[in-house]
Amino acid sequence: MSEDARLIANHRVHVVPVVLALANPPWQQDVWLDPSVFENLDHVFHTLFDDFCNADEPERYLGVSLRSEEEVALMRELGTALNAAAAEAPNDTDAEYLRTPSWPTVVAVAGRLAQIMVANDLKELAALHDAGPSAST
Repeated sequence: MSEDARLIANHRVHVVPVVLALANPPWQQDVWLDPSVFENLDHVFHTLFDDFCNADEPERYLGVSLRSEEEVALMRELGTALNAAAAEAPNDTDAEYLRTPSWPTVVAVAGRLAQIMVANDLKELAALHDAGPSAST
């Protein structure tokens, strides 16, 4: 595996699950609103805006945590929706975010992005499989 492939895999292992979580309201209720669970909306924001991407300016993460221009555009849209929800949640609690008028947009955009990211990862996995030793037998 090339260094570029390792880099994107190391970033996506964090970004894809967070996007999937944003697309799954029942999971959000079960996990983010349970104080005994580590993951919460703060983790999501750190992953998407600070640690493994910048949802406000995702273009520089093309080839790092994002595989295509379509992923970049959807990540920017997701960042806009998350920022709108943040503006509507003055107390910054997970429960408050999930009740904001913008939250359905967050879920919808995350759903589209999750579908594209998973499809792109499956294509990459298939290409790696086809390029492997068994492809030459």
